[in-house]
Amino acid sequence: MIFLELVLQNFGPYSGKQVINLNPKIDEETSHPIILLGGMNGGGKTTLMDAIRLALYGPRAQCSTRGNLSYNDFLNQCVNNKIDPVADTRIELLFEHIENDKPIKYRVVRSWTKNPKDGKDTLGILGDSDTWPDALVNIWDEYIENLLPLGISNLFLFDGEQVKELAEQETPPPVVVDAIRGLLGLELADRLAVDLDILVNRKLKEVGNSKDLANLEEIETRLTQQQEDYQTTEEKVEILKNQVEELEQKQQEAFDKFISEGGKIAAERNQLELQQNTKTAEIEQVRQSMCELAADVLPLALIPNLLNQAQAQGEKEFRHQQIQISKDLLIERDQRLLTWLNQVEISPIEVEKIQSFLIQDVDSLYAKTIQTEAPWLLADDETLSQLDNLIYHLQNSKLSAKEKLAILKNKEEEIHTLERQVQTAAAPEDYTKLRQALEAAQNQVVEAKANYETIRRRLAELETIIAKSKRELSDYTVENIKHKNSEHIISSAAKVQNTLKIFREKLTLRKLNKLEEEVKNCFLYLLHKSDLVHRITIDTKTFSLLLYDLNGKPVPKHRLSAGEKQLLAIAFLWGLAKVSGHRLPVAIDTPLGRLDSSHRSNLVERYFPSASHQVILLSTDTEIGKKEVETLRENEAIAREYLLKYDSSTRQTTVVENQYFW
Repeated sequence: MIFLELVLQNFGPYSGKQVINLNPKIDEETSHPIILLGGMNGGGKTTLMDAIRLALYGPRAQCSTRGNLSYNDFLNQCVNNKIDPVADTRIELLFEHIENDKPIKYRVVRSWTKNPKDGKDTLGILGDSDTWPDALVNIWDEYIENLLPLGISNLFLFDGEQVKELAEQETPPPVVVDAIRGLLGLELADRLAVDLDILVNRKLKEVGNSKDLANLEEIETRLTQQQEDYQTTEEKVEILKNQVEELEQKQQEAFDKFISEGGKIAAERNQLELQQNTKTAEIEQVRQSMCELAADVLPLALIPNLLNQAQAQGEKEFRHQQIQISKDLLIERDQRLLTWLNQVEISPIEVEKIQSFLIQDVDSLYAKTIQTEAPWLLADDETLSQLDNLIYHLQNSKLSAKEKLAILKNKEEEIHTLERQVQTAAAPEDYTKLRQALEAAQNQVVEAKANYETIRRRLAELETIIAKSKRELSDYTVENIKHKNSEHIISSAAKVQNTLKIFREKLTLRKLNKLEEEVKNCFLYLLHKSDLVHRITIDTKTFSLLLYDLNGKPVPKHRLSAGEKQLLAIAFLWGLAKVSGHRLPVAIDTPLGRLDSSHRSNLVERYFPSASHQVILLSTDTEIGKKEVETLRENEAIAREYLLKYDSSTRQTTVVENQYFW
């Protein structure tokens, strides 16, 4: 489908007849996707988008300025305020689409005057042969639903406010949810389920007698009221849930302020000072034990060389004493031997030789042990033993002193840390204010959670009551209404309802899996940080997006910048449009609201030329500025340019062709 031309006549600020060529084809062989329309705020950009919607959908159109107005009042509001009341207001939209493998053009024309009698416009469809096919006019709503269903039209015709709302909310707004449901085919399944309930109830009324019918209607009335109460309570639950989230955010902010401004430390001041006193006492105890060490043998650590020298000299003299004792014993033994030899029959010459040998033998044995210097220590065994014990005790005292010094150092560092913490604590009056603000925020959260839990329990009770009423209605039918046809319809409807439920779940999962992949690919394509998100999932009930990083950990949406959130919203809409399977034009009103330069560049270079085969951009001069429009021109992405000139004195807008702000 391609929009070829939009004609406005006395519509909104557009006085007279103004024609806008929307054809992306420059000639038979060249086509550029973007139709760029520039205008200042209040200059008629949104009016153009409303004109396209109004031309296609008439009373069903979701126009931005309609609100709660009736269709008649809305049409009157759209009439240019400078024209004659009897003059026509007219919208024409020429588009082309493929039907039976052939291109077909239709011109949709809607016209009306101020305060029309029947409160409606006049619809006309002009075909290729310039005829008005009345048959198509009568079934136009069904026909356009096949081309561009209203439920998914917001995926292709959207504005910056819609993107902003989608970016800021945790769950998609109702407009996008309706589009998703239409895309997934859930609307049809839900409508069929409702139709089945209506059919079953109608059959019950047909076959029941007057008493049965009265009872049946009483149950139905009660069930309807219960369902209305359920819907109202469900809305309250959603409101309270949002309120709890907002209050929790405020509580977190109060807590962060409490921490950053020293409130937590101030609350722990007494404990910190107690710890400081305890550490000081421990340090004094360590110092006392070190004094005790200093009063014992530790001062001898100042003369380690003298102690080692005395120990070595004592050992040396002790060994010499032992050697001298053994030598004296050996000489005494030799003397006894010689005395014995003189008594036996051995010649004196032999005895003399033996005596000479013994003397030489003793001298040779103790030649190396002769003391070269006179002993000066003259310590006995007990003294040397005491010296050894003293040196051993001194080593232990040195190790103990070293350990106590390390403990002393650590304790002093801990005291310095505690002193710094106490110094950073808030003043008592500031602490009181911070604590009161934090307690107030906490109390609000507790109260909001209590209210939320009460309403949530009420919702669960209503759900149980509704289920009971439905069972009662079903039991009433089975018990009291015995018509075979109706019984068959009721049982078949129940089976169909179960089948619809299973079908809906499987269809949702299958479509959402494809949608998740498309949204992720679109988001990474638009984002310059490719490592931010590895996987995107979509909740099957709320359709909210959940982001995960490379490690499979959730990426909270609040961690994204405002620009990244907006790119995620655009990627969501883009992915939905792709999954829809419809080859349709895309129209975007105020597309670059809060994007920084890098994100804006990605959107201009990557999204706009690729969003569709036809992209209609309605922009101010601050969104698609000089740099952006030059980039699009250099990339040959723009087919046509228009400038919407608004005259504030007359409050009228004129469309100027082949012109933009630059």
